[in-house]
Amino acid sequence: LYWGPQTWMQYCRRGEHRGVELGSTRRGTALPVLCPRRSASLVVADFGCGDCKIASSVRNKVHCFDLVPLSPIVTVCDMAKVPLADESVDIAVFCLALMGTNLQEILEEANRVLKQGGTLMVAEVASRFEDLRAFMNAMAQLGFRSVNKDLSSTFFYLLEFTKAGPPRRRPCAGLRLLPCLYKRR
Repeated sequence: LYWGPQTWMQYCRRGEHRGVELGSTRRGTALPVLCPRRSASLVVADFGCGDCKIASSVRNKVHCFDLVPLSPIVTVCDMAKVPLADESVDIAVFCLALMGTNLQEILEEANRVLKQGGTLMVAEVASRFEDLRAFMNAMAQLGFRSVNKDLSSTFFYLLEFTKAGPPRRRPCAGLRLLPCLYKRR
């Protein structure tokens, strides 16, 4: 994280992250937008879940992980060490949640818990990507194959990957996101 733990908790408890929208879509409806026509029987891991809007908007079993428990269903943990078995989820979601300084470890953890052929969905602020091509190459090194990229918004990128195998190489040079600058309105 770019902030200390107390600042991060204040940010989460004040709900500043809840004002963020994915285009016209609030974070809570992001999974149906990111994963349309997906079976309700699929198991989801929501990394950096915030107040669990995704879990409350779908019928799927959703494992919710975050550093701050804004809901009773949040499992408080480091996203690089979630308490799930290997290959136990069908979909992993990072919706405005790639905030850690240990991106490689976090995404390796998503690879670990995803079933082979599972889906990784990433929704992130477009301005954080310094070099999207290098980021996509790094994702391939981490065992993810790009399936779809929605770059139509000037504010947010929606990226879909499939788990193609285990991570292949360390370190991943292009796995870098710029800090997200927050503007008060």
